[in-house]
Amino acid sequence: MDSAVFLIEFGAIILVLGVLGRIAGRLRFSPIPLYLLAGLAFGRGGLLPLGASEEFVAIGAEIGVILLLLMLGLEYTATDLVTNLKTQYPSGLVDFVLNALPGAAAALLLGWGPVAAVVLAGVTWISSSGVIAKVLGDQGWVGNRETPVILSILVLEDLAMAVYLPIVTALVAGVGLVTGGLTLAVALGAAGLVLFVAVRFGRLISRFVSSDDPEKLLLVVLGLTLLVAGVAQQLQVSAAVGAFLVGIALSGEAAEGAHTLLSPLRDLFGAVFFVFFGLHTDPTGIPPVLAPALALAVITAGTKVATGYWAAGRAGIGVKGRWRAGGALVARGEFSIVIAGLAVTAGTEPQLGPLATAYVLILVVAGPLTARYSEAIGARLAARATARSVEPAPARDGDPDPVVE
Repeated sequence: MDSAVFLIEFGAIILVLGVLGRIAGRLRFSPIPLYLLAGLAFGRGGLLPLGASEEFVAIGAEIGVILLLLMLGLEYTATDLVTNLKTQYPSGLVDFVLNALPGAAAALLLGWGPVAAVVLAGVTWISSSGVIAKVLGDQGWVGNRETPVILSILVLEDLAMAVYLPIVTALVAGVGLVTGGLTLAVALGAAGLVLFVAVRFGRLISRFVSSDDPEKLLLVVLGLTLLVAGVAQQLQVSAAVGAFLVGIALSGEAAEGAHTLLSPLRDLFGAVFFVFFGLHTDPTGIPPVLAPALALAVITAGTKVATGYWAAGRAGIGVKGRWRAGGALVARGEFSIVIAGLAVTAGTEPQLGPLATAYVLILVVAGPLTARYSEAIGARLAARATARSVEPAPARDGDPDPVVE
């Protein structure tokens, strides 16, 4: 690797991200779509394809997702997590039915077979935790009443991946029932162990991590998070789930100090993640599958809004909060690409990869827009419904004329 070329390329990326972030800030708009467009410009088929720094950007992108989920976890305690999971599991079932079935049906209608149907069901089912975490922060919604509902659905989806990913891996690889069952058992055991440790020993972990020295606190928290995320991924569990549970395990002064120290790193590597997604999207492969991807995106954007609206309503949230919850859940991203990548690597269906890429690109751009404008749209619809309900009934023949005072 030419170190000079690497520094020039990576420096140019960071500089462009900074400029785009400023533009988005002045327009009061989420910078995520702009970061993605920057990735397309630097990626294959783009204006300035990268060479020397692409591998480093890939590592930075993975760290970005981990930090985004860690910071989300720091906002809530283990007790909050368990309570939300107990109360929101029906929302997880509704989420699965409304959003996985359209993907499966689309694959079958396209004639791709049952294995591709299972894969595409996962692509349309799982929202992007990384994008939604960024959106919640950008919109200032982290402290809203509907945010725990959104996080509960995301956590249920991420935990479901501990079951789903081993199943998909076994299906696309064509392995036997015994091997697939063993992989699934290891994944479930690992996820359960991490969750148990987070809930049972969270206070001890916080005491161990806590330090008055910012340098020591940063090193310990970051090292612990990356270690747990790496072990989780090695055991076929999402690294994002591991990072989120580390954040859940930390509380009190340790959580507050870590949040302050890690926020700049989260913003930096989170932006790199979205650029990396754009880097691996070839613009020339999108047009042939754009029509089915767009149709599927419209349908599943609607089903995600319905999911969030129903879940928030079930939790007693007001109409505006229900629309915010629905709009925030629309974005798809990292998990959808990982799921599609398993099938593409195994040669399941040649068109599955381009369709999934186009689909995710549409919704990862539309997601922040939907989140931003969902509350206003919901308020208008609620106002119209209220106005209709108070309209006087039309006069009938023989009714007395109204008295004008």
